[in-house]
Amino acid sequence: MFAVVRTGGKQYRVAAGDKIVVEKMAGEAGDNVSLGDVLLAGEGSELKPADGLTVSAEIIAQAKADKVIVFKKKRRHNYRRKNGHRQQHTILRILAVGNEKAQPKAKKAEAKPVEAAPAEAPAAEKPATEKKAAAAKPAAKADADAKPAAKKAPAKKPAADKA
Repeated sequence: MFAVVRTGGKQYRVAAGDKIVVEKMAGEAGDNVSLGDVLLAGEGSELKPADGLTVSAEIIAQAKADKVIVFKKKRRHNYRRKNGHRQQHTILRILAVGNEKAQPKAKKAEAKPVEAAPAEAPAAEKPATEKKAAAAKPAAKADADAKPAAKKAPAKKPAADKA
């Protein structure tokens, strides 16, 4: 379910689990806030009534935006003013839209265990002689033994003129 909320003079489309950056709000990191000015609500392509609907969120951090340089100048009048500004904002995590809670996301490591490649047989299935042979020879030497290198014939030297 999604909702369009108004806060700080701006509108945001939110769903459970989203993170948004809004204008400065009162509260500390970890506090829960309720956004009551819901303009629109819906699920998929269907719109639902937004009467009395609230969006609950948690404050993640109070931060500042990047610095904006304000530079004023009037030519030929020796007038220059340089000023910097950093807007304060609040980072929110949306917990629930109405009465629908955010679902915890599954971690990638827990999603599916990785299985052994089918090309290699497990160690229990290999005969004991192959295990010993594989342990004794490194992989590079095993490839060299499989294909003997062809020897190149020595270069012929031109015969010196004997006269």
